[in-house]
Amino acid sequence: MGRVAASTSIRVRDVLLGDGALQAQIQTLALEAGVHEPGLQALSQLVIRNVAADLAEKTAGVVYPAFFVYCDKVSNSLREKFRTFSGTARMVIETRASQDRLEGLEDRLHIYADAVMSVLDANRGDWGQGMFYTGGYEVAFGPVKHGGKHFIQTAKVVFEVEISAE
Repeated sequence: MGRVAASTSIRVRDVLLGDGALQAQIQTLALEAGVHEPGLQALSQLVIRNVAADLAEKTAGVVYPAFFVYCDKVSNSLREKFRTFSGTARMVIETRASQDRLEGLEDRLHIYADAVMSVLDANRGDWGQGMFYTGGYEVAFGPVKHGGKHFIQTAKVVFEVEISAE
């Protein structure tokens, strides 16, 4: 099951990075909102890791915006006979925005979350390696907290990937 979670997380990261999809969406949405947003400056801003914001800052030196991709649940329902794994992986793309002022923080976070949702919308279907994304997601916005560059806020985009593997 761990192998399923890891390979699906890698595939989600590849979808977000593919053809600059996430970066392009961030820039497009920021332009529409009339906000200057540099977006992703380095690959280190999009990582496969499930780590709390305060711990990530203390150990890894996070650069914002930050996108954390991880699998939080794997369910093997064995819908297909003779398959080792036939079920779903519940994936999370946790977006974190941080700045020194409260004003505009939530607007920036909404741009990042909308960019993630736009990339997912554009990539419905077969992801290869027995993975299929049917569409649909749930977004949860967290409250502003102290952290990051003085203030931090998170948004979690949660969705399921159908998996059929040997």
